[in-house]
Amino acid sequence: MEYRPEELLIFTIAKLLENMREVAVGVSSPIPGSGALLAQALSGGKTGVTVLNSRTLQSLNDGASELFDRAAQGRIDAFFLSGGQIDGQANINLVGIGDYPRHKVRWSGSFGSAMLYFLVPRVILFREEHTRRTMVKRVDFISAPGVSEAGVYRPGGPSHLLTGLGLFSFDKARARFRLQSVHPGHSIEEILDNTGFDFDLPETLATTAEPAPELLRLLRTMVAKRIKDPYPEFARIWPD
Repeated sequence: MEYRPEELLIFTIAKLLENMREVAVGVSSPIPGSGALLAQALSGGKTGVTVLNSRTLQSLNDGASELFDRAAQGRIDAFFLSGGQIDGQANINLVGIGDYPRHKVRWSGSFGSAMLYFLVPRVILFREEHTRRTMVKRVDFISAPGVSEAGVYRPGGPSHLLTGLGLFSFDKARARFRLQSVHPGHSIEEILDNTGFDFDLPETLATTAEPAPELLRLLRTMVAKRIKDPYPEFARIWPD
């Protein structure tokens, strides 16, 4: 059964969210949001999902402020972060390119990324574009650090990096990524050519698991219908 690249990413995210009690998804995140909803469906409703800016997919009374409170209370198990730049120590840059404060390119800003990065146990970094422009040796500005010095209270941090080319796991003790799998249709050479930081390779490299037909049907029906609320344009990839 054929599938779209977005559907492979959604399926991969759902697998990373197995056994999570509560998952939160920020704004402008249709693929992570769909992955969280698929994980919820596969859990039989045991996994709670909050999608910011949705009228039906969240129970927050005070928007992002309440989300931060829940994270501080240990009530959020998984969250997603991205960045204009991501480096090999899982630092993310949401501010801009060039020397601060005179950036050559200015982005929207860090918002609460640093707080959530420190508090949420499983933070999945997600960026579809995988080029040396986005996967850099060192970010120009650290909006949120991937690791912290010894003695810093930090129950949260990065667990994985998912891109349009492959899936990486993150070793917090070594502050280093390890390539976990390469997506079908891509190669390790392509990933090496398009990554600006060093990373570890397994002895045997896996191919990212493809979604089974029954999961694609679930995604294209129930999940597609639910994700229309916050992301109607994205949901158009699935015809009614």
